[in-house]
Amino acid sequence: MLQRSVAIVWFIASIFTLFYASESVAKNNIDSVRVWPAPENTRVVFDLSSTPDYSYFSLKNPQRLVIDFNDTRNIANLVNVLNNDKRIRKIRTSTPKNKHSTRLVLELSEAFKLDIFALPPAGQYGDRLVVDLFDQNRVVQQANPISQGNRDIVIAIVAGHGGEDPGSIGAKGTYEKHVTLNISKKLAALLNRQKGLSAVMVRTGDYYVNHNRKTVIARENKADLLVSIHADAFTSPQPHGASVLVQSSRRANSEFTRWIANRQKESELLGGAGDTIKKTKDHNLALTLADMKKEYTMASSYAFAEYVLRELGKITKLHKKRPEGLSLAVLKSSDIPSVLIETGFISNHAEEKRLRSTQHQQKLAQAIYTSIDNYFAANAPDGTYYASIGHRKHKIARGESLSVVAHKYNVSVKKLKSVNKLTSNVVRIGQTLKIPRAD
Repeated sequence: MLQRSVAIVWFIASIFTLFYASESVAKNNIDSVRVWPAPENTRVVFDLSSTPDYSYFSLKNPQRLVIDFNDTRNIANLVNVLNNDKRIRKIRTSTPKNKHSTRLVLELSEAFKLDIFALPPAGQYGDRLVVDLFDQNRVVQQANPISQGNRDIVIAIVAGHGGEDPGSIGAKGTYEKHVTLNISKKLAALLNRQKGLSAVMVRTGDYYVNHNRKTVIARENKADLLVSIHADAFTSPQPHGASVLVQSSRRANSEFTRWIANRQKESELLGGAGDTIKKTKDHNLALTLADMKKEYTMASSYAFAEYVLRELGKITKLHKKRPEGLSLAVLKSSDIPSVLIETGFISNHAEEKRLRSTQHQQKLAQAIYTSIDNYFAANAPDGTYYASIGHRKHKIARGESLSVVAHKYNVSVKKLKSVNKLTSNVVRIGQTLKIPRAD
């Protein structure tokens, strides 16, 4: 009897040993699958417990993408991960190459351009395998110009982060990507209500847009200005306040050198003089024209940044009172004035609460809108509606002086007096002044 019991125990132990031995062969796990649809592409993210070892191939009739994960088992739930994505019909398992690997099949609606790559752990995420499915013919959101000779001023709005990139996360769980999108939508609505201004949102939902693609979308829409919306963060909760960033001279000069070296291919990045820059055999002329364009763009970016800080300072504290130059990929355009606006510190408890507030988001959007309106009223590009209306008007409010109005619109008191034929600096409440272009 004792021998029989020992034999049974030995048999059960052997079964468990074999089971765990077979399980231990798989060195990796697919823990979850996330799908992020966007207007131009769909991103699929496979979350893994360690660095993926993978291979893939495509099949036709019907169109499929097959991914083999070596030494990996799937513990992810593949049901209901698609959220009615138009590019992927189904994600399922299939017969693997061997018992220690996993084969996943993406059944696709058509053939897509593929980009597949691994990402190391970052922030709240561990190891990942990313699959990007790009439409063969990307459709770019277009702004709505009034007419060729009386066109809208086009503002490209970039809501920072998105999709699997949440940006910074506040102590209360506030995601930067949600705050930036909410502010951007409110800003776009204000711009599109103003005659002569038109907004193009680079990101309209919860998905990620590559930095290079952001500037491409802005350029394809012939944007006059690019505004990138963010929320700042630090390792401690003390820092607070808004700031505005522009491209550093060093980064701008580095990008400029690259463009000049490839001017045959990249003349479109150099604005209106691009065709001349491309065709001229005089390298010095090409260098001079391109440098003038770069300097104009940098100066315009800085000038607009000062307008933004002036308006933000009325509704929130400023972390930096002057525009700050940093090396940032989203601001690299040599032909489009660009700024990055940090609307506050999401790592600061009080500011996180305000950034979550719909009312505060609207105030931020209004401040940015006002800075855009004021800047282009004083610096209207030729051929735009703003340029056609001549002087804009300002009604004096309580507490305003001539110098306050001059500072608001970046014009001199002397020029303001001249345009309005004023003999003194005295103005009265309710008086309407003509505002000339900026000095």
